[in-house]
Amino acid sequence: SYQQVDNFHSLVNELAQQEQRPHAEIYDDLVNSALARRSTNSEQWADWQSLSPREQEVAALTCLGYTNNEIASKLGVSVPTVKTHIRHVLIKFQLHSKSELRMVLRDWNFRGWDRGPHM
Repeated sequence: SYQQVDNFHSLVNELAQQEQRPHAEIYDDLVNSALARRSTNSEQWADWQSLSPREQEVAALTCLGYTNNEIASKLGVSVPTVKTHIRHVLIKFQLHSKSELRMVLRDWNFRGWDRGPHM
């Protein structure tokens, strides 16, 4: 763990030199960025938890790049039903499009969701 701390300090020193800024500013920026990301992740998780199991499944498949037709076929539902679930997901995440949803959840791992139901 001491080696990790040393590596971190070396990276901060390197950034400070590259950006010609004080070390303290670099540390502050890194900590603030990490805290903001953590807060965003917590909000996203709360939004995810507010989804029904079917909405989660549709959202996951959407993030995996499935089309509405493919999702409908995979889940054995109609395309209008898929669109309704997507609309509910977007409302709960306060988003406007499936591409925004994919962007917001781009770091999430949905690989297991295309194997079968998660209800």
